[in-house]
Amino acid sequence: MAIDVSETSHLIGSDKVQGTAVYGPDGEKIGSIERVMIEKISGRVSYAVLSFGGFLGIGDDHYPLPWPSLKYNVELGGYQTMITNDQIHQAPKYARDDDYNWRGSREIDEYYGVAMT
Repeated sequence: MAIDVSETSHLIGSDKVQGTAVYGPDGEKIGSIERVMIEKISGRVSYAVLSFGGFLGIGDDHYPLPWPSLKYNVELGGYQTMITNDQIHQAPKYARDDDYNWRGSREIDEYYGVAMT
């Protein structure tokens, strides 16, 4: 049996995180991870960008979620957040074709009440 070098029992490669389903508090799929944003100096993942709201990838908006708001749920086979759909719809976002101004991360942190260090 070949060893998958993109995943161990405690680590996962970024290529395996991208595209992973995200589920809401009720266990219903709400979107998938478009990308993760990693701090250059510390190497810490700060945000997962959720692709959400479109149909078959068309019309999706992207919602940066604080990484600590996601927990991997083995039973669901994806990440689960306790952030509700209503909260996500009101959150800072950007459209698929728009450039996102990551200097707005303070706005994201304030919206979710997360103290990023």
